[in-house]
Amino acid sequence: MNARTTLAALACALLCITGCSRQTAGSAAGGHNPWTQPGVVRLGEPDEPDNINPMFGHTTATDEVDGLVFAFLLRYDANGNYIPDFATQVPTTRNGGISADGKTIVVHVRAGARWSDGAPLTANDWIFTYHAVLNPANNTKMRYGWDDIVSASAPNPTTIVIHLKHADASFLGTLAMGGSAYPPLPAHLLAALPNINTASFNAAPISSGPYVLQRWNHGSSLIFVPNPYYFRGAPKLKQIVWRVIPDPNTQFSQLQTHEIDVYPGVSENAIPHLRDVTGIRVMRKLVANWRHLGFNTSKPLLSDVRVRRAITEAVDWKRLMDTVYHGYDRLAVSDIFPDSWAAPALPAYRYDPRDAAALLRAAGWRPGPSGFLMRSGKELRLTLSSATGNMEDEQSEVVVQSMLKAVGIDVRVRNYPVSLLFAQNGPIYSGAYDMEWSVETNGPDPDNSGTWNGAFIPPKGGNTSWLNDPLVNRLSDAARRTNDRTKRKALYQREEERLRELYPHVAVYWENKYTAVNTDMHNYKPAAFIADTWNSWQWTI
Repeated sequence: MNARTTLAALACALLCITGCSRQTAGSAAGGHNPWTQPGVVRLGEPDEPDNINPMFGHTTATDEVDGLVFAFLLRYDANGNYIPDFATQVPTTRNGGISADGKTIVVHVRAGARWSDGAPLTANDWIFTYHAVLNPANNTKMRYGWDDIVSASAPNPTTIVIHLKHADASFLGTLAMGGSAYPPLPAHLLAALPNINTASFNAAPISSGPYVLQRWNHGSSLIFVPNPYYFRGAPKLKQIVWRVIPDPNTQFSQLQTHEIDVYPGVSENAIPHLRDVTGIRVMRKLVANWRHLGFNTSKPLLSDVRVRRAITEAVDWKRLMDTVYHGYDRLAVSDIFPDSWAAPALPAYRYDPRDAAALLRAAGWRPGPSGFLMRSGKELRLTLSSATGNMEDEQSEVVVQSMLKAVGIDVRVRNYPVSLLFAQNGPIYSGAYDMEWSVETNGPDPDNSGTWNGAFIPPKGGNTSWLNDPLVNRLSDAARRTNDRTKRKALYQREEERLRELYPHVAVYWENKYTAVNTDMHNYKPAAFIADTWNSWQWTI
């Protein structure tokens, strides 16, 4: 079968998958699937959180679980628009929530809200969180945005007043979800502690969100039940069961046997077989998860941009995406979401093994007796790290390893459990890696200072490439400081061009996420940004 025929057949299969739901013959008219447990949703998830307190957690699982148990000031809807959560409205200049100069933010929060233990949830909890984030005794993963606050106060229990050093077009993201956005934490439990790094709350929190973590069976499951004091009223479900299923084959098997009701992020190998599963509907959404090969530019062997560029040119990224990941996703050219107003105009990465070899020669590398390149008596040997348990990722590492071997680079694969890979003291955030193969998740605002600006190199933030380029620093700062979208877009265009000159990473693809859901479940709406749990209080089954 030629490539054109294959793609046509695949398109037909995908139309069938995403355009219809298959029902079981045993379902009675107006009834439900025989495997449905009314009021109980079973999520089939690949990981468990590395830490439920978002000040310390780095994983997607943390973001999703936090969407169940915490009330943020703001949330994102399925398309990345701000919506009020604990706040009563989204601050804007029109409603007086943002001052004319952009330096003062006023947030009004709900009156009468409570934590799941019955204690009042007020503006003072957010003020406590602000001080906790900046407390040097706390190992806060990222203070980005918070360190731009000059002062913050709660003149009354339902009002927060924030004064910024300068206008920041991305600051509302600090009040929302994901990254360096942290929800109000319970001052009545945590304020007396010198630090909260090891507080029992981090694994067994009380809740301000729709659900309470009832039990965490580490390595197996997390059980959530309704928060009786949730300010929106009781959520619709009796229980949410988060089943930890690291193996994609097991995830799909449990979807087939209806042991789970939701399989988010269906494995690429399983997508063609979804049409054979009865009683599910399948949703596809382009989400702000981008696959990349990240370089630790602080490592001596990778500090030379010619080596990083050679690695980039030696790998056929489109071929890898079309084969290992079956072409379901969208080829990336940058770390800015392709549907964003700020998406840059850039060409695809160049595949040119011959030029890659020339770049390595220019950098002083010559063939050694083992067949790998050598310089000053040392081989060009690098480690490549990813999370364990994902078959496609492991296959990709083998492909990258093989293509780099062809130009004389010795790559050793060294993978870790996801909870260790992204831990505060794990290989990525401690810098104990050469190259890493992972997925990052973006918020709706294109601000990427926390990823590339030298001010946010760990432990001060998430710049795990250790890049510290004056031009990138200047451009990313300038883009945050203006609300003029035309100016911001031009600044991001130049920043992304500069990143292409420096090669701190390769952006490979943006994920087209396929989610399989029990047809009896309603109001589950996969999100383009951060967490599918954004509206979990509305879920029913």
